[in-house]
Amino acid sequence: MAAAKHDVFQAIADPTRRDVLRLLAYKELPISEITSHFPISRTAVVKHLHILSEASLVKSRKVGREKRYTLQPETLTEVNEWLSFFEQFWDNKMSILQHLVENEDTENEPLSLLKEQKK
Repeated sequence: MAAAKHDVFQAIADPTRRDVLRLLAYKELPISEITSHFPISRTAVVKHLHILSEASLVKSRKVGREKRYTLQPETLTEVNEWLSFFEQFWDNKMSILQHLVENEDTENEPLSLLKEQKK
């Protein structure tokens, strides 16, 4: 079996492909329905679907004369695991910000003004 030409990260790097995944999150769709949501040609949509398929993010099946696509969300687990490692840094930054806001010195004019505006 040959290795996939595109991995999950390459596939989701493109905003159009991310939008296609959002569409397919709700239901199985034929190419014509997917194409109607984008200002690009059917051929371009098919190319995007091909890349998503190579990355195992979508799968297709024939229904009559049309091809229908569905999301394979399990494949996004790899992305989720990768991102979860970096949450520690985001959480740390939020904790620092919370500490700064809660322990603000009254001489710190910008933060004092922000609090006054919220009242």
